[in-house]
Amino acid sequence: MYLKTHTSDGTLLIAICDRELIGQTFSDGLLTLEVSEFFYRGEIASSSDIRDALEHAMVANLVGERSVGHALEGGFIIEENILIIDGIPHAQMATAASLPVNASGATDVIGRD
Repeated sequence: MYLKTHTSDGTLLIAICDRELIGQTFSDGLLTLEVSEFFYRGEIASSSDIRDALEHAMVANLVGERSVGHALEGGFIIEENILIIDGIPHAQMATAASLPVNASGATDVIGRD
């Protein structure tokens, strides 16, 4: 798996993908997922590297069966939040500290009622 870190305004975002998916684009007609080298290709990482990175990240983008599987097994994401795009699992993780806060002080979660 590839692990790449991005930092913006103090927010640590990690991108994790299965190595064989790098540079490919997947589409199911409604959604398109581009696994770009710029965003996803970082260091080759072990399962323990992935777990450590997920524990410290505020936001994570995950692509591929192994990458998404590690996050699921570690309890970082739940199965209901995994998208399958053209047969490829994709998930995102965000910690409460990284979610936008509205004027009332509540976190705004997109896609939730």
